[in-house]
Amino acid sequence: MSALGGMILAFGLFNVHSVSAISEGGTLGLVLLLDHWFDISPAISGLIINAMCFALGISVLGREFIIYSAFAGGSFSLFYALFEKLGHLWPNIGQHPVSAAILGALFVGTGVGIATRSGGATCGDDALAMALSKLFGTKTETVYFLCDLVVLVFSLSYIPLYRIIYSLATVALSGKIIGIVQRMDLKRQK
Repeated sequence: MSALGGMILAFGLFNVHSVSAISEGGTLGLVLLLDHWFDISPAISGLIINAMCFALGISVLGREFIIYSAFAGGSFSLFYALFEKLGHLWPNIGQHPVSAAILGALFVGTGVGIATRSGGATCGDDALAMALSKLFGTKTETVYFLCDLVVLVFSLSYIPLYRIIYSLATVALSGKIIGIVQRMDLKRQK
């Protein structure tokens, strides 16, 4: 399930976000930023950034969460590299920003939701947010929001302001979808 979540996330990030000038927040947005400015593949930067976040979060989240997360994050990088070799499925989706925001959120929300449902996470955001929350005594949601906001502000260096609004929409929608996917699992267990 972790690998499936990583694959769905990689598919959406590569085929929607990377060609539409609509970003995500947190580590996903950061890998897109690094790809744009430094031509570093998200397959590589995602692996490095996630490893750093997981290393920070191991004491807070436990070894099992980190193992599942490393598998999910590794799957994301592997599948992203594969999709780079195959090429973009919808190269002109950026001309339809509302569709891109919704479709991107569906892939991100579903991929991350499946991975977290399986006991891990595809991105280091979870480990980072939980660790910083414990370290600074703040709510995890606050850390997520601040990380997303910081990355989206930096993304203004290559995404026009009017497009960032679509990025905010996709971040909000993907968060809701993650919650829905996680609750679907809880309903089945009852």
